[in-house]
Amino acid sequence: MSEKNIDLVPVGTLPPLGVVPRRMHGWVVRKETHGEPLSSFREEVVDTPDPGPNEVLVLSMAAGVNYNGVWGGLGKPVSVLDVHKHPFHIGGSDCAGIVWKIGSAVKRWKVGDEVVLHCNQTCGECPACNGYDPMGCDNQKIWGYETPYGSFAQFTLAQSQQLMPKAENMSWEEAASYALDLCTAYRMLIDRANLRPGETVLVWGGAGGLGTFACQIARMVGAIPVAVVSSADKAEMARRFGAVGTLNRKEFPGLAYTPNETPERKKARLDAAKAFGKAFMKAAGSTRGPDVVFEHPGQETFPTSVFMAARMGRIVICAATSGFDLSFDVRHLWMRQKQIIGSHFAHAEECWRANDLVLKGVIKPCMTEVYSYKDIPRAHDDMMHNRHMGKLSCLVSSPREGLKTRSEIV
Repeated sequence: MSEKNIDLVPVGTLPPLGVVPRRMHGWVVRKETHGEPLSSFREEVVDTPDPGPNEVLVLSMAAGVNYNGVWGGLGKPVSVLDVHKHPFHIGGSDCAGIVWKIGSAVKRWKVGDEVVLHCNQTCGECPACNGYDPMGCDNQKIWGYETPYGSFAQFTLAQSQQLMPKAENMSWEEAASYALDLCTAYRMLIDRANLRPGETVLVWGGAGGLGTFACQIARMVGAIPVAVVSSADKAEMARRFGAVGTLNRKEFPGLAYTPNETPERKKARLDAAKAFGKAFMKAAGSTRGPDVVFEHPGQETFPTSVFMAARMGRIVICAATSGFDLSFDVRHLWMRQKQIIGSHFAHAEECWRANDLVLKGVIKPCMTEVYSYKDIPRAHDDMMHNRHMGKLSCLVSSPREGLKTRSEIV
């Protein structure tokens, strides 16, 4: 078979540079398989997509794991297949790989470039994209979630503006682990909450991907992060990545909000929230609540976040992994003039700023576990059931851990 006419290559084998096989291996979700990760992800062989004028085809060397992969498999809160209208879905919104084919209008990148990808896609034509904030684009999408070809396949299809330089001294799996969470945390704290030196920050999920980056970013600007964790091991990790103090949420029984709570349950939750607030002030060395609350669990934590935030404080939120319907006492909001700020990933310029911090060694990725290609469903199952710390990464086309460049393989 000619190099220009390859049908399929095994996972972990690289075709000749720039030669695109007609088909590829990938982990696919279909409507009829929606459910938990071990059942929703199915390994299939599908046609390799072809890039349009402003798109690139990237050989996925490794892929990071994020909770949107769990949502994509569950089909909740909506089926992503109803969003992008494709017959199947390949998840994965973090990737490190090699440019394998470029569209006719792409000038900034060439075949063979080693890159990481950010996950924001925009139209590039509307007013928001050209002068305001591309995150205001009416056609903004998260690649690998609201698009059909993410990083859990041998090749992924992306817009050329998603590409960023890969750190030469970083393995494929580590380079694939950080962009979504780092860029999300960067926009939340720097450009949305306008975090300032000396301010205190309550970081929910302080030992997870978002939380470890939030702690590092807060320390970088001279702020004081206190991380919420659920174990001694997670407390140690949060401190390693910049937390000045930690709060173990398990030491505050009744703190989590649950819908339809009884009067007794509500009283217990408020008592726990008051004790939690006192513990925060002690850990932060402060006489008041947090100036900024870094929110992403949602339903279980949001009432406490609004209650605890300092007068004139800000609650910045990017997700709701514990539930989307939020309930809180709004009097704490208006009487003390607090702000709720929504934040959603980051635009390309913010992503480049955040990635530059990694290239310079200012921010460290917090990858804790690497899975093989065949264990991609298990990685999502571990994330769904909170059996993890930090960031998880999966090998795709990289044949083994520790490799950093294409030249080490071919």
